[in-house]
Amino acid sequence: MVVVLVEIHDIADWLLQRNQSWWRIFVMIRKMQNIDIDRVADIWLKTNLKAHYFIPEQYWTSNYELVKEMMSQAEVYVYEDDKMIQGFVGLSNEYMEGIFVSDEMQSCGIGKLLLEYIKNKKVRLRLNVYQKNARAISFYQREGFDIQCEGFDDATGEKEYTMLWQQK
Repeated sequence: MVVVLVEIHDIADWLLQRNQSWWRIFVMIRKMQNIDIDRVADIWLKTNLKAHYFIPEQYWTSNYELVKEMMSQAEVYVYEDDKMIQGFVGLSNEYMEGIFVSDEMQSCGIGKLLLEYIKNKKVRLRLNVYQKNARAISFYQREGFDIQCEGFDDATGEKEYTMLWQQK
């Protein structure tokens, strides 16, 4: 009899090399816990400051505490890698508040994994995205979202799109 000892990370790496992204979703995405709030809020702030350079920094920093409070009441799923939260997605029913990934882990597929995870939980997702955030618009379109209408965010003075995804 041969016994093979393999660490779970080795299995995950092997599956990922074979494009089995479901493994990462199963292992590394979980519902946010209260202990996660500070890390999640930090990612929220840093990501918004970088992605929304066209909105004054003061807008984001002044809303930081309110957002932390709202997160504890919301449906939030975190992506955890090696016991460190690297991204999250926030939902309010079918409305997606946003996908946020730490700066050092952007463009590594985490946003796509978070989106796949919630697509498996919902039949329809709606979101708003600033028109100046071309990178996010492109990402959502690539992932099957369609622009439904144009709007205006009174709080920031920025034009935005409402986008919709529906399960087929």
